[in-house]
Amino acid sequence: MIKPVGSNELDPRFVYDTEEHSKLAKEAETLPSVTISSQAAGNAVMMGAGYFNPLKGFMNVADAMGAAEKMILTDGSFFPVPVLCLLDSADAIGDAKRIALRDPNMEGNPVLAIMDVENIETVSAEQMAVMTDKVYRTDDAEHPGVSAFNGQGNVAVSGPIQVLHFSYFIDEFPDTFRTAVEIRNEIAERGWKKIVAFQTRNPMHLAHEELCHMAMDRLGCDGLVIHMLLGKLKKGDIPAPVRDAAIRKMVEVYFPPNSAMVTGYGFDMLYAGPREAVLHAYFRQNMGATHFIIGRDHAGVGDYYGAFDAQTIFKDEVPAGALDIEIFNADHTAWSKKLDKVVMMCEAPDHEKDDFVLLSGTKVREMLANGEAPPKEFSRPEVAEILIAHYQAQN
Repeated sequence: MIKPVGSNELDPRFVYDTEEHSKLAKEAETLPSVTISSQAAGNAVMMGAGYFNPLKGFMNVADAMGAAEKMILTDGSFFPVPVLCLLDSADAIGDAKRIALRDPNMEGNPVLAIMDVENIETVSAEQMAVMTDKVYRTDDAEHPGVSAFNGQGNVAVSGPIQVLHFSYFIDEFPDTFRTAVEIRNEIAERGWKKIVAFQTRNPMHLAHEELCHMAMDRLGCDGLVIHMLLGKLKKGDIPAPVRDAAIRKMVEVYFPPNSAMVTGYGFDMLYAGPREAVLHAYFRQNMGATHFIIGRDHAGVGDYYGAFDAQTIFKDEVPAGALDIEIFNADHTAWSKKLDKVVMMCEAPDHEKDDFVLLSGTKVREMLANGEAPPKEFSRPEVAEILIAHYQAQN
């Protein structure tokens, strides 16, 4: 199986030993505590689950700046984005060397992790601006990722963490949330050797489904991991439980047995386009995928990124040898009226726009809200039925 990034074995920060876990949970109640941001909580969950291996905790400012500017930390290791625990104030910490990090996304703010405090630093406005520009390629406050990143505070608390739970993801998505460790174990149990991963924050229409089939066929993969984001999205995106149901139905009906695995991970979407594409590849290698599909405007939002920036960054900016996972570059896929099948648009040079079945997101949402299924060339009827029920429940 492919090795994790930067190590031979995963080092998840979750405390699995039950005796040690109980001991730490009791200790946590005696420690100074801070309720962290949703973005920081997602970072803690990802470290706990082994996805950010070999990262052991939240970065100090020097490492965060290195990640932002060159994707290289001060020790020379590779990481594509800053992983910070930002607060408005560190007053509650005082001179404590060990603190509890509380979950902002669960009632009662239970302890999510314990941190050994190594540094408490004020991040300057200039440093925040540099990180914002490098990671998001814009300082526009209307960009949802920029807004979330800059709304956390400017006091960075750094140090290694021990994670005690996986936030609301375990409770709300018990059949879908999986750690990198669990996915690696299931890949081994299934006997897969070559695995392609597909990222989604949306339901999968026919074009997405066929793109996965194309990638599997062309790469000679024996397994597909559909890996959906379960954390916070922007307003208007389909809720995770609805996406989950729609994707599971698609796999059940249209994929052969033991060829596709439906899983999810706990993290808030950054909408950082190219940089987030690299992060996605990073943690897909950690979960055991040998290949990763990146399509047009991967992890983008609005018009902030070029259509293929998330592909070219791997060639132009990612340091050589940083990742072992291979990228499957994909163009937009759509149903060809001429060929009577789904194709990558770049592979149909004799086609005009009208030769494809193309529907805007707005049009699809209108159809679903009216109880009307999109054409079969766009969406599987079983998937459309689940989405119609969701949209009509909103009215």
